[in-house]
Amino acid sequence: MNDLLKGRVAIVTGSGQGIGRAIALGLAAQGAKVVTNNRKPGSTGNQMVTDAQFDKLSDEKKEWYKKTQAEYNGDAETTAQAIRDMGGEAVAYFGDISKFDVAEGLIKTAIDNFGRVDILFNVAGAFGFAEIDEISEELWDKVTGVKPKGYFNTMRFAIPYMKKQGYGRIINCTSRAFMGDVIKHAEYCAANAGVVGLTRAAAIELREYGITCNAFAPFAKTRAAYELETVNMTKDKPLMVSDNMQPPAFDWTPTPEMIVPFLTYLAAEQSAQVSGSVFTLAGNQIQLHQEPIVYRSMQKTGEPWTVEEIIQDAPRALFADYHSIADQ
Repeated sequence: MNDLLKGRVAIVTGSGQGIGRAIALGLAAQGAKVVTNNRKPGSTGNQMVTDAQFDKLSDEKKEWYKKTQAEYNGDAETTAQAIRDMGGEAVAYFGDISKFDVAEGLIKTAIDNFGRVDILFNVAGAFGFAEIDEISEELWDKVTGVKPKGYFNTMRFAIPYMKKQGYGRIINCTSRAFMGDVIKHAEYCAANAGVVGLTRAAAIELREYGITCNAFAPFAKTRAAYELETVNMTKDKPLMVSDNMQPPAFDWTPTPEMIVPFLTYLAAEQSAQVSGSVFTLAGNQIQLHQEPIVYRSMQKTGEPWTVEEIIQDAPRALFADYHSIADQ
């Protein structure tokens, strides 16, 4: 155990397995007391792979899937127990943060057990794949209910305590999908774009209170990664926008533990100047996203634009070297 986060109290949503579990263990290893969280005790099951899809797999692929699922299985209590086994302090809280009162209960658990909340990691997520004109209301609500709504819920109840302390670190999990994606999951893209907007707004508003807020887009082995590869194996419907594309191979994907050191830095006092930023983390690679900027503009004085003027001037003034995201 180290002392970088000694005396700090951290909450990590979605910490039963995968990235959230790795973060919770990493924070505890640096001395933080941790509240772990996921929706319910035991395995939360498959999010994307249906029984029918599983039945389509070969016996070899079925064995790979079951072995991988067992390896990445767990819940908030198993993570909390792992922290206690290594000499740390942790309590588990089960509940769906998309529900306002449940999120309040999560924050209250930290206060009741440890007296404060210094660090909030929102890592919980929901997933699904469908063409945009086939996304059901249920799928849309399931995914966007966690991100950004659930993240707002936990922030809503943690921030008053952080304000009183004059200190706080909020780190939200997004995805590079916030820029659009080559995978057919528009609801997930929208959810993660919402996380980025929420993060940037919070960073601006909370700066005077000593609270930072950042977002990270991880590329690491998770349940979503192996389920995505499994769904793609079934060939029910193409998941990618082009038949020539394939999702990243799960076996080549970096482990979650590799991104924990940088996230620990964001959770520490030493990162006080870093706020409102978005990072992509993949293995040992750390990327800082550029701030959105106005790339080109056009304007005129006097009378309002006419459509004819725009048709004439826009190709030169706005679109001289333009490339659509749809063509990338």
